[in-house]
Amino acid sequence: MFTKSARFYDALYSFKDYAKECGLILELAKDRLGGSLLDVACGTGKHLEILRESFECEGLDLDAGLLAIARERLSGIPLHQADMTAFDLGKRFDVVTCLFSAIGYGETTERLDATLRCFAAHLNEGGLVLFDPWLSPDVWDPNHLHALFVDEPDLKIARMSAPRTEGNVSIVGFEYLISTADGIERASEEHRLGLFTHEDYMAAITGGGLSAEFVEGGLMGRGLYIGRF
Repeated sequence: MFTKSARFYDALYSFKDYAKECGLILELAKDRLGGSLLDVACGTGKHLEILRESFECEGLDLDAGLLAIARERLSGIPLHQADMTAFDLGKRFDVVTCLFSAIGYGETTERLDATLRCFAAHLNEGGLVLFDPWLSPDVWDPNHLHALFVDEPDLKIARMSAPRTEGNVSIVGFEYLISTADGIERASEEHRLGLFTHEDYMAAITGGGLSAEFVEGGLMGRGLYIGRF
C-alpha cells in the first residue's frame, strides 16, 4: 500500500497531533494503564512512541517499509509483520488499538468481521479495542479532489489524489511529485478502503464477542469505536 511513500510517511502526515490522540486513548483506557497494548497497523510507530510511556507495547503492520521505520524509532518494542485480518501472536493484551482509519483496509465486511474476531482473540478479560473508522458510504465523495504539500528544506512533495468507487470500496489513487537533493521523481500508489456503515462496525464488534460503543468526534473527527471484553 505504501510501497512508494513509506520513506516520506512522517513528512506527509506531520499535521497529525499524535500527543492529543494518545491523550484521549489514555483517558479511555485509564483503567488499563500499566498493562499491555497492541497497536495494529502501527505504521511508523508514532503513536507507540508516546503510548510506550504508559503501556507495555507491541506493534503490528503489514507494510515492511513502515515497520522498518518503526523499528528504528522503537528500540526494544516487539514489532510484527502480519495481516490484521488473520494474525496469531500467541498472547493477549489489555488494549488493542487500530488507528488513523486503517480498519478500512479490510475492504469487505467479511474481512472486517475477521479483523474484529482477531482483535478479540488477542484481548485479556476486561480489556478493550479502540479503532478509528474510515469514511462511511454517505460521507465518501468520489468527486472530491485533494492535494497535500510538504515544504521542508531538503524535501518537497506534491501529492494529488484521484478518488473513485468500486462497489463498496473507495479507491484513492495517489500521484506524487517528489523533489530531493537527488532530483525529482514521480510515483503512484493505489489505496483501497472499504466503505463500512455504522451498523457494519457495530456488528463486527459484537460478532467478535465484545460489547460495542461509539464515541462522537473521536481522535480525528470521524468518531471512535470501542469494543469491551
